[in-house]
Amino acid sequence: MAGLLSHSSRDPELPQQTRLECRRAITPDDLDAHFAIRRAIFVDEQALFANNDRDTVDDRAAVEHVVGFVNGKAAGTVRLYRLMANDTSLARPQEHPTDADVWKGDRLAVYPDERNSGIASKLIRHAVTRASELGGDRMIALIQVQNVPIFRHLGWVEDGPPALYVGQAHQQMSIGLR
Repeated sequence: MAGLLSHSSRDPELPQQTRLECRRAITPDDLDAHFAIRRAIFVDEQALFANNDRDTVDDRAAVEHVVGFVNGKAAGTVRLYRLMANDTSLARPQEHPTDADVWKGDRLAVYPDERNSGIASKLIRHAVTRASELGGDRMIALIQVQNVPIFRHLGWVEDGPPALYVGQAHQQMSIGLR
């Protein structure tokens, strides 16, 4: 996998092995890291939200907040959740059958200095695997258009044309989980 380097520790000229890990944010420290990363990216760096990117989805009991770590340091995040029948977060709900178990991944964020570490791909794969383990049939996401290639590389497909979300072009994409 990209980002995982296998080098002998005997050669001091070679970089250290990069360890990538994703885990559900359950402890207060992990949840703090999760929300701090989102704030740093979506509020401070990208100015997509004025003060905070938290919303009512974050308060749902079944939402999984995930933190990605690079060499033990919190570096990225994603959240995932099962869509409810009346969920308005689907851009085009008619494209997904109501009897399907549809999951959504969103708020994927990685600190700038770790964007080439492979942690974004690891977080995406983690979310897809977890939604599948929990019985999902399909997963959707609204992706900033500059990030579409990484999702395509991981097997996701576009659902319709790009659309504006929080003032920036996003592409709805999906992937089968079964």
